[in-house]
Amino acid sequence: MSIQSSKQKIKLNIIHVDMDAFYASVEEQDNPKIKGLPVIVGGLSNHGIVTTANYEARKYGIHSAMPIFMAKQKCPKGCYIYPRMKRYQEVSKEVFSILYEFTDLIEQVSVDEAYLDISNIDMEPLELVMKIKENVKRNTGLTMSIGISYNKFLAKLASDWNKPNGIKIITEDMVPDILLPLPVRKVHGVGPKSAKKLNGIGVYTIEDLLGLSEEFLMELFGKAGVEIYSRIRGIDYRKVDTTRERKSLGVERTFEEATSNREILIKYLERFSKELSYDLKNRGIHGRTITLKIKDENFTVQTRSKTLNEYINDLPQIFDISLELLEEIKINNKIRLVGITASNLMTSELEQLSLFD
Repeated sequence: MSIQSSKQKIKLNIIHVDMDAFYASVEEQDNPKIKGLPVIVGGLSNHGIVTTANYEARKYGIHSAMPIFMAKQKCPKGCYIYPRMKRYQEVSKEVFSILYEFTDLIEQVSVDEAYLDISNIDMEPLELVMKIKENVKRNTGLTMSIGISYNKFLAKLASDWNKPNGIKIITEDMVPDILLPLPVRKVHGVGPKSAKKLNGIGVYTIEDLLGLSEEFLMELFGKAGVEIYSRIRGIDYRKVDTTRERKSLGVERTFEEATSNREILIKYLERFSKELSYDLKNRGIHGRTITLKIKDENFTVQTRSKTLNEYINDLPQIFDISLELLEEIKINNKIRLVGITASNLMTSELEQLSLFD
């Protein structure tokens, strides 16, 4: 495990926790015989897709959203495993129960990722994250990477720095120098389309980006340009959000490589329907509206929704509706993101639901 830090100037009050190759790591932990082997979690048919690849598999160039047949070409002797969503949710709950032993100020981003506000914890940040990592490792056998900083943007950036099983601290005096060589895609708010636009004017790194005025970035990206201008200078006022009321529950994924393969999209919808159904049932709730969201390589977003007369949370119903909605969408370009959301949520007792992350 590697640790990097620098002299602290202002309070380091935000940490970002990210489990390492979570699904694959759970499989390795449950089956020690496959430890050290390339482990690929995903659909097992040739039309399936990679959900998660462990770090051994990534050495072969395998990544999430890659078609399984391509992964098998790159690594024919890899260990291919069908996702066990119920098991991953169980382990996720175990991890988060450990995090909640340290603070209630947690914003859960996904089953394997969270921000923690550690302002009120009377412990040095480095000592704290070492203890968190130790407790998670002891109880689950899994490792996590943690970023420590004074805002969410830098904490998330830091958690990705020394993966796997790393700790990275970014302090005020390190900014912006430490950011200079990073590609513009590392900036929260700069997606593939924005990066392409920046590359087109000769801007490839954050150092290049720092040379652009706030006015120019606003002209280029609107309000997002102001946020980009601030974040690369270490300014991010977003708080760890522990009280946001959730009126919907959904699953979505941005592909590393855009695709126009309808079979791949259908496989994703099947997996997302399974995840969403499990999550709804796990929380004891039902939804009456199902929404399909698709974003293409030009960042054009299309959504289609269907509101039912009854409340549902079963996999077959959710999947059938998502397929029906997919048929309503005209796909002209390659797709970068697909997602399914359930809204108009009610508890199993049909009481209005308020969910908290």
